[in-house]
Amino acid sequence: MIVDIIGAGIGGLTTAIALEQKGIKTRIFEQTEQIRPVGAGIILANNAMQVYEKLGLRKIIEQNGNPISSMNITKSNLKPLTKIDLSYFEQKHKTKNIAIHRGTLQQILIKELKSTPINLNHKLTSIAENTNGYYLKFDNGEQIQSSTVLGADGLNSIVRQHLFPNNSIRNTNQICWRGITEYKLPIKFRNELNEAWGKTERFGFVQIAKNKVYWYALKSFKKSKNEFSINDLEHYFSMYNSVIKEVLKTTKKEQINTAEISDLKPTNIWYKENVCLIGDSAHATTPNMGQGACQAIEDAFVLSECIDKYGITKAFSEYQKLRLPKAHQIVNASWLLGKVAHLKNPILIGLRNQMLRLTPSSVNRKQNEQIFQLAEI
Repeated sequence: MIVDIIGAGIGGLTTAIALEQKGIKTRIFEQTEQIRPVGAGIILANNAMQVYEKLGLRKIIEQNGNPISSMNITKSNLKPLTKIDLSYFEQKHKTKNIAIHRGTLQQILIKELKSTPINLNHKLTSIAENTNGYYLKFDNGEQIQSSTVLGADGLNSIVRQHLFPNNSIRNTNQICWRGITEYKLPIKFRNELNEAWGKTERFGFVQIAKNKVYWYALKSFKKSKNEFSINDLEHYFSMYNSVIKEVLKTTKKEQINTAEISDLKPTNIWYKENVCLIGDSAHATTPNMGQGACQAIEDAFVLSECIDKYGITKAFSEYQKLRLPKAHQIVNASWLLGKVAHLKNPILIGLRNQMLRLTPSSVNRKQNEQIFQLAEI
């Protein structure tokens, strides 16, 4: 049996590694001509790092990233509203939360693959069922026969569109800028993720390596994302703390990525016979909880365990049963959090901030307990 994976993102690569380690052959088909290091960081929360511990990758990821022991939501002046202490989970699960350059993580994963070929410049155009399984067509003219297909091709998944064409993408009417800059953060911020909330916008930053900072900024728009220009970024956040202003000032404009924030409206079916969706293809979420890639990494672990334990015929239904409730919980909570973070009414902002301040740390811990707990197979 060969499992064909569409997409060489974090989810697709991790799935290939997990399956390889189970002795299952895989092939990866990726639409880009070369895998370039995208100018963005990623936070591998405790649940993701538990998976990488199981796959033998924890140490190399820790060596190439920066440990994060606290996640803070603050006011625009960086005065804390709520703080989530992650040291409890570090001790409980014996794994740290790691901030790392996304490109660095991709290279670590690619190097870990032992026998899986990554076929670049293979953009899937169609998938059709036949007597031997599935017929895959790519825009480079290549056509292959496949017995088992995993769609790891993201929010705009071609695999999903062919399997379940009625799924819908939801737009948040929020624009997001992401960048990386060479900047020496004050010591107190070096092992924290800080996200500053203002009025219809917010700004987050985290150190991903020595003197290297990954940041993201979001702003609500009414009609079109063209209302906002990358050249006005410093102006949009001119009332924020000086650290945030310096981070923006030191970032080269050509290294800033701009995107609209969307997610996939939760759907209850992720597979059909021998085709299955993983990661954003199945449950794309807004980035508000830092769990998008982490949930794809969890998918990789659970799916590989299910295939190993049950075989393909039963694996996909078991995987869906184990993963769907948690993934949907993340999607819905993240959507709500994004709305709450961008409130415009000053009275509602005041109430929101007061609620954040008064929420007991035990409540925050309980919520993260559920997020960081891996499924038992």
